[in-house]
Amino acid sequence: MAEPKKKEIKETKPAKEAKQPRGSKTEDLSVELIRIHSNDIPGNKNLYVGLTYIKGISWAIANAVCLKLGIDKSTKISQLTKEQIDQIEAMLQKPNFYPFMENRRREFETGETRHLFGNELDITHEFDIKRMKQIKSYKGMRHALRQPARGQRTRSHFRTTGIAVGVKKGKGKAK
Repeated sequence: MAEPKKKEIKETKPAKEAKQPRGSKTEDLSVELIRIHSNDIPGNKNLYVGLTYIKGISWAIANAVCLKLGIDKSTKISQLTKEQIDQIEAMLQKPNFYPFMENRRREFETGETRHLFGNELDITHEFDIKRMKQIKSYKGMRHALRQPARGQRTRSHFRTTGIAVGVKKGKGKAK
């Protein structure tokens, strides 16, 4: 007769740790926020990337701030000292950039060139649009009609404001 097979007991190996997605670390779960120019910036971001979280600061302006202050762009925001944060704040209060980098060149009322940040940039932009509507310029009229103001085509886009466009069925036609 056939001998009964003996069951082999396998040793259980410890289960592998769950794989985490690349780039995520458990240390990053508690991200501290650093306040620069009344904006909260995550502490795990580089200075170069973190400065662009402030409305009105482009990549070029962020690069200029890093170069003028002599701070490495790859420095983490959380590693900045209080003095460095104060230097950045002071630079943003009175920016000293080339005129072509500033976002408000030859202002309508004063004729001066300056750089705006945050809410001041939003408010000024709204007043510009109101002024264009008031003087009834072409761009102002396009804004009032909620149509594109910079020359885009409107055949297939910008249809959200009116009725649906498509094939219409005739009324009461018999087949």
